[in-house]
Amino acid sequence: MNHQLYDFGMIGLGVMGRNFLLNVADDGFAALGTDINEDSVKALNEEGEGMNVKGVGTQKEFVSLLSKPRKIMLLVPAGKIVDKVIEGLLPLLDKDDIIIDGGNSHYDDTNRRYEYLKTKNIRFLGTGVSGGAEGARRGPSIMPGGDKSAWDDVRSILETVAAKVDGDPCVTYIGESSSGHYVKMVHNGIEYGLMQLIAEAYDVLKRVGGKSNAEIGNLFTKWNEGRLNSFLMEISAEIMKQPDDKKSGDLIDAILDKAKQKGTGKWTSQTSMDLGVPVPTIDSAVAMRGISSFKPFREQLSETFTIPHKGEVTIKGEGLENDVEAALYFSFIVCYAQGMHLLAEASEELKYDLDLEGIARIWRGGCIIRATLLEQIRKAYSADSGLKNMLGNEQFAGSLQSTRNAAAEVLRLSVERGVSTMCLSSALQYFDAMRSARLPLNLVQGQRDNFGSHTYERIDEAGTFHTEWGK
Repeated sequence: MNHQLYDFGMIGLGVMGRNFLLNVADDGFAALGTDINEDSVKALNEEGEGMNVKGVGTQKEFVSLLSKPRKIMLLVPAGKIVDKVIEGLLPLLDKDDIIIDGGNSHYDDTNRRYEYLKTKNIRFLGTGVSGGAEGARRGPSIMPGGDKSAWDDVRSILETVAAKVDGDPCVTYIGESSSGHYVKMVHNGIEYGLMQLIAEAYDVLKRVGGKSNAEIGNLFTKWNEGRLNSFLMEISAEIMKQPDDKKSGDLIDAILDKAKQKGTGKWTSQTSMDLGVPVPTIDSAVAMRGISSFKPFREQLSETFTIPHKGEVTIKGEGLENDVEAALYFSFIVCYAQGMHLLAEASEELKYDLDLEGIARIWRGGCIIRATLLEQIRKAYSADSGLKNMLGNEQFAGSLQSTRNAAAEVLRLSVERGVSTMCLSSALQYFDAMRSARLPLNLVQGQRDNFGSHTYERIDEAGTFHTEWGK
């Protein structure tokens, strides 16, 4: 019989689960996995041959082979499946064992599970994991939140398997209850925004600038060597240069323009509405995925509506290229600023006590939104722990001031030619609204009082007021 006890267990041996577990084994820990799919268990044993990793077929055997306190991570689809797996585990576990939910669970579900497992004397960590399959294998960014003592027990393992930047592991204890999954949700919202911003830059370069896919790919490669350096810029350049293996031409031209979504971007928009924190660039990215799904209707409308003033067909030279690069940098800053502002407000409202500098630090490597810009963000929050919105940071204010007009020019050209730039537009409009000392919402307050007697405040006198309008 095999009497070895394993340090870390994984339930859910899809590509992400297997890769994460192999990563654990790479770093000297004995790793054990199980899955209801026999082929997935077999795949782990084949891929882990010669390593201290093993796949077993039943949860009972799986639990019996783990050292105490047991450290069990779940990488299964979010929702009812997580609850089902937890309920199946509970009769097999002992007091103070640890369950780590590494999927994209909604933070409300994580709150519920956290409180429920406390009553069972089981320690729980709702843990965001970002980096995709490759990140799981080579080093992801990890965002654990929940029981602090559980973090203390799994810290050495998670710090070892996480991505490293300048020797720092891209993992930190986020906070109590559902904070880890909340931070991962906002990470994904920022991801939606950045992806759509790059897509709109591609569209402007192609439809306004007349650039070929190869030219855009080369531009993206060049930009990735500068201030736009990021994982998403890197893979976007790669995508633009990929040939189609089914026919002649570039693969990008054969991909259907309907983007799917799993819900985390929408959740970010929903919680921002609940907290009253504007994240319009993320909202616009979610909306664009929705609009993309109406492909036949869009094709019909494209035949119905024409743009009366298209201007020049294309704009040659480096002027447009430079403006698009500057507009993209401007919008990147704004998108990150919106996400970090949401985290700052949620930290107070939901009592997470988030370390924003620490969050920016662990996002610098491993995760999908990793970028050179995050080191500047980390420094900004390190210098001012009370900073809520990056627009108030002197360094970012200077960058936004110097690129704002380029962003406006790109939008002017896009509007003139009927090229949709909803995310780029939202970034500029958010910036212009936030920097405005006076907004036209005085009229909105007047309207609300006029039709509903909702009252208003005055700029010259304290208190609330109501007017009998028209009298």
